[in-house]
Amino acid sequence: MFKKTTLKNGLRIITVPQRNTRTVTTLILVGTGSKYETKEINGISHFLEHMFFKGTKKRPSKMAISEILDGVGGDYNAFTGEEYTGYYAKVEKSHFDLALDVISDIFLNSKLEEKEIKKEKGVIIEEINMYRDHPSRYIQTLWTKLLYGDQPAGWDIAGTKKTVSAVNHQKLANYMKNQYVAENTVICVAGNINQKSAIEKVKKQFQGINITKPIEKLNVIEKQIKPACLLDYKKTDQVHLYLGVRGYNIFHPQKYTQDLLGVILGGMMSSRLFIKVRERLGAAYYIKTDVSADTDTGYFATCAGVANKLVEKSIKGILEEYKKISIEKVSPKELKKAKDFIKGKTALSLESSDAQASFYTLQELLKNEILSPEEILKKIDRVKANDILKIAKNLFQERKLNLALIGPFKNKEKFQQLLKL
Repeated sequence: MFKKTTLKNGLRIITVPQRNTRTVTTLILVGTGSKYETKEINGISHFLEHMFFKGTKKRPSKMAISEILDGVGGDYNAFTGEEYTGYYAKVEKSHFDLALDVISDIFLNSKLEEKEIKKEKGVIIEEINMYRDHPSRYIQTLWTKLLYGDQPAGWDIAGTKKTVSAVNHQKLANYMKNQYVAENTVICVAGNINQKSAIEKVKKQFQGINITKPIEKLNVIEKQIKPACLLDYKKTDQVHLYLGVRGYNIFHPQKYTQDLLGVILGGMMSSRLFIKVRERLGAAYYIKTDVSADTDTGYFATCAGVANKLVEKSIKGILEEYKKISIEKVSPKELKKAKDFIKGKTALSLESSDAQASFYTLQELLKNEILSPEEILKKIDRVKANDILKIAKNLFQERKLNLALIGPFKNKEKFQQLLKL
């Protein structure tokens, strides 16, 4: 059973004992990401994440950091999203103290040296180039740009080449001082641990954490009165697309109904869209639903890579399934299969200590509430066919449709005209 401990300075510690594993994961999650940035510093959350592995006073170089964890076969990395940034280290249980010492050291004591900042600019710019050269990855960036436009929710998490080039020590230090604070941080230790001992060790390591008030993000502005299309011309042998609508955020009472709708339409190899577009049309290798729910935004979309000559048929096929599920109730058999799919995937996904850490920590950071897997599955079980029909009617309306597309096409109007239900 997990335990949440809140210190006087606001730092939250979550411990999740697991006796059936030989590993321990330490995950630090900070409530900041690209949605907390201004246009001038777009990408700074991601840049700061990179810099935390460049050296501390105790471990003055990247090699000094990596060699220690490599020496015990540790798995360690970091990640940046729109609303959070995370750092983790997963090791064999006997090396927990070492991993905690390293991960706390980079979090609290990174030097942010100008010479390293200068080198990392080139690395991140190449990362941006890499994603743009991979349309199956870049299409999601275009999708959020289409939905949210010129505001933080619509910007690339990595920033632009211009904003990345403008980063310096002072900007990084100021951002870290404002956001990397006790009240804005959740630390989780999951795995084969002594719960009481783990809490005391985390308290000791993080006693020097900043305790100022973090900066809050701006509210996302959402407005749509007609279908929208964003076309990015690129000579490709395959069209990559996102086709969908704005959806519900994580606080919405129908959030779990939305998850089930996503599974039924495109979450499984036997889902409606997979069968229709891949198996019947033979138009795609990959096709799936992407259901995203953040604190203030959400979307429901189908993402696919389809043959250039079958792109129009594929778009029409996806829209047909959207319309069908919004006018006909799903069968009891199909609904049960979707629920059982989620139950099975939940069980499989939570076997490892790093998955347990992410599961509990993300809930605490984003919702300030933690539900056990059993509590979540009870909510899933309560969803009825009428609930699916109701939200499908609400979501799948012609005026709400959006299409982002990368491929060898320049006629946007042709695709705009396809957005009909």
